[in-house]
Amino acid sequence: MNLGLPEIILILVVALLFFGPSRLPSLGKSVGEAIRGFKKGLSGVNEADNDAEKLERSNKKVSMDDLNKESTREKEEEKKS
Repeated sequence: MNLGLPEIILILVVALLFFGPSRLPSLGKSVGEAIRGFKKGLSGVNEADNDAEKLERSNKKVSMDDLNKESTREKEEEKKS
């Protein structure tokens, strides 16, 4: 659904007639804040996903480091035995 200039002008005229010139600025402000909040919420979800991926990668790295240390300890114990 593409909105061109004539459609947008029609929507604005209907909004002006319906809400009146005194309430139109406050309505525009509230719509803008709602859009900003929605975008912020979406970016928060993306940041949470990125944080979860970073945590998962760091857990894998720690696990590999632990495995390497454990195998090194086992080799040292075998040499001592």
